[in-house]
Amino acid sequence: MSSTIPMTSPAPDGGGTCLNILVLVKQVPNTQAIKIDPETNTLIRDGVESILNPYDSYALEAATRLKDKLASIKISVLTMGPARADVVLRECMAISADAAYLVTDRRFGGSDTLATSYILSQAIRFVQAQEGRRFDLIFCGKQAIDGDTGQVGPQVAELLDLPQVTSGLACELAGDELLVVREMDDGTEKLALPLPGLVTFTKPNYSLRPPSARRKLAAKKLDITTISADDLEGIDRGRIGLKGSPTRVRKAYVPPAKTGGVIFSAQPIEESVRQLAQLLVDRDLVVNVEGDAP
Repeated sequence: MSSTIPMTSPAPDGGGTCLNILVLVKQVPNTQAIKIDPETNTLIRDGVESILNPYDSYALEAATRLKDKLASIKISVLTMGPARADVVLRECMAISADAAYLVTDRRFGGSDTLATSYILSQAIRFVQAQEGRRFDLIFCGKQAIDGDTGQVGPQVAELLDLPQVTSGLACELAGDELLVVREMDDGTEKLALPLPGLVTFTKPNYSLRPPSARRKLAAKKLDITTISADDLEGIDRGRIGLKGSPTRVRKAYVPPAKTGGVIFSAQPIEESVRQLAQLLVDRDLVVNVEGDAP
């Protein structure tokens, strides 16, 4: 990022500073029966209902909660996808976003996580140059439900040389730092993230706010800035799309739904254990070495 781009800008009301937050979002298919292109092993989105990636909704809510406490915060949203992905951007604007950017170009099609992260980082640099200021914070979902890699957020942070915190649950501003509560395997921890920085968010323990009717109407009329490959001067065409993707999906399929199962609910618990042990013996899954029923 260019050092000539200021970290913050004057607030619209002339007081204090305006914190600049970017939320990266993605339009994902909302279906169990995902269609796969047998030639490219990529998702076929035509005819499949699409929604805002739930984890990105958590990131937007985290940004909105910061804005609840500091009205001068500006929230922008950015997505990469086909032209119809503008639907999720307008959904975000109906909730709290002030500006939206759609990164779309057929040459971006088929990008893996590395190529996607590279394109997003270039688009972010482009927006910062156009706006004349950099983003103080970049929020995104921990992962997308159509890929579940959890790679794009950390890769964007690396490409932009930003400190990062993953699996955030909640956050609050504290001077020039963001205090982030992050999910751990055995609980939570709180970390101080210097600004500018990037946070990926997972599902919090609070509900997400719905869009208001007034903002829904306004969102339909708001402009969305479209960014193509030609806008990104200096982008390496060898690092985008299928050609620029070092990874390939060798096989993609929908796993069969699990059915059946046995529930043991006898009381006391020892009786349920006895029934389970007997079932395992009857199905030759364990050997009763004593020769007696458990």
